[in-house]
Amino acid sequence: MVLLHVLFEHAVGYALLALKEVEEISLLLPQVEECVLNLGKFHNIVRLVAFCPFASSQVALENANAVSEGVVHEDLRLLLETHLPSKKKKVLLGVGDPKIGAAIQEELGYNCQTGGVIAEILRGVRLHFHNLVKGLTDLSACKAQLGLGHSYSRAKVKFNVNRVDNMIIQSISLLDQLDKDINTFSMRVREWYGYHFPELVKIINDNATYCRLAQFIGNRRELNEEKLEKLEELTMDGAKAKAILDASRSSMGMDISAIDLINIESFSSRVVSLSEYRQSLHTYLRSKMSQVAPSLSALIGEAVGARLIAHAGSLTNLAKYPASTVQILGAEKALFRALKTRGNTPKYGLIFHSTFIGRAAAKNKGRISRYLANKCSIASRIDCFSEVPTSVFGEKLREQVEERLSFYETGEIPRKNLDVMKEAMVQAEEAAAEMARKLEKQEKKRLKKEKKRLAALALASSENSSTPEEYEETQSERPKKKKKQKPQETPQENGMEDPSVSISKPKKKRSFSKEELVSSDVEETAGNVSLPKRKKSFPKEEPVSDAEEAVNRSVPKKKRKFSSKEEPLSSGPEEAAGNKSGSSKKKKKLQKLSQED
Repeated sequence: MVLLHVLFEHAVGYALLALKEVEEISLLLPQVEECVLNLGKFHNIVRLVAFCPFASSQVALENANAVSEGVVHEDLRLLLETHLPSKKKKVLLGVGDPKIGAAIQEELGYNCQTGGVIAEILRGVRLHFHNLVKGLTDLSACKAQLGLGHSYSRAKVKFNVNRVDNMIIQSISLLDQLDKDINTFSMRVREWYGYHFPELVKIINDNATYCRLAQFIGNRRELNEEKLEKLEELTMDGAKAKAILDASRSSMGMDISAIDLINIESFSSRVVSLSEYRQSLHTYLRSKMSQVAPSLSALIGEAVGARLIAHAGSLTNLAKYPASTVQILGAEKALFRALKTRGNTPKYGLIFHSTFIGRAAAKNKGRISRYLANKCSIASRIDCFSEVPTSVFGEKLREQVEERLSFYETGEIPRKNLDVMKEAMVQAEEAAAEMARKLEKQEKKRLKKEKKRLAALALASSENSSTPEEYEETQSERPKKKKKQKPQETPQENGMEDPSVSISKPKKKRSFSKEELVSSDVEETAGNVSLPKRKKSFPKEEPVSDAEEAVNRSVPKKKRKFSSKEEPLSSGPEEAAGNKSGSSKKKKKLQKLSQED
């Protein structure tokens, strides 16, 4: 009896389901078709054996990538080895993807089947999955599918190996479209301006040059000898410029109004700008092809190589094609028409635009196209799978095609392919070494610049961090200076100065005599003490003045350094005069007191 199990991959995890034991699986098909839409009947046929949920969205993305690539993930391997019977011959596993089925059969040894009743069972499981698994709702299942779908698509876009080819495909498509549009617009300019100057069409054949001349000439009656130099610059030919000047004088064209001429010139300028953009786009395509497919572009040219890549879809697809497919790539309609009518099949497709087939004789065109397709297939594989892109192989392959072409014409025997490839390998190694040296130099330069930049940033940060410290140091030094001056202030204030009076500058300081100092002390004591006690205060003032004189003698020079607050009381001439008058009055009072005693 064969046991049928079905593997179902969902965004939330793997599910393993079992069916009833039957001898012939095909007998289940009508039953499953009837009960797919009915949950009760579907439960009678299918039951859930095991469910392995994904731990996180990242794990779900890894499993989805593995399933799409046909690789057995460790989570899937663990589920199958744990819950499937040990006797592998009696187990038949149904899967939806043939790739993953082949991988399971090869690695684990279980027989796998796809299609038929398996597809119907998976359709029913997909419909009733939220009812088969406990704790899973339809809303949560939809959210998981949406999140995994976005992650899978984002990863595919990010890691798309053909993403560089897309730029080449779009560029060559736009280039072909521009060629058609410029050709159409140029014919319109020729027809429109031909009413006014019909002879110019026969003289100038190039479309872009004709549009530039139509824009420059304008009204043919205004063309004269002064514009001949500009005409020679535009046409790059003095004879043609002279012919245009002569034809303008005897032209059979009709007169044209100013407004019509303005429209013609405007349209001509648009065509000229389109042709200039076409040239810049062609330059961009050449640079892109030299980066993506240097060997193919060196062999048959950038335009033909880009058309081959665009027709194949990507460089990888072109590398997978055989040489016979590359030969007729682009001639599919002619091939199927020949197969249908039993006629001759085409000999070449897009590679016909290369110069080799045009140079070959009529009887050798098919032979050279077959040989060229072979070399194109080799060049595309080298470009696709080589780590370091180089044009050495393309140049050697081009030399081989040239030798084969000369062999068809003259009979000269070409070199062997083995010898040519050995030379190419030697040159490719040298080119790779040279490129490695260049990259190393660039990396060293980049590291030096980075070191300089980091050093400059460190220096700037250190300067910014030191400025507030310096500011704090200067602020801390200022109060220290004031503290040094305070002890000098205290004896002066207590001794002979009044700190509230400070008028003159330190430059006007002068020295005081002993008599003045004594008289000032006497005046202070007399003002503070009453009259009966003046007898006792007078003899006590002399030792005080002696002590002050000793202090003045010990510090002769420092006494003169006063701040604005530390200036003496008699710093000005008026105050000095007041002190003298006060001392004379005191002397008179002392004489009276001595007479009374």
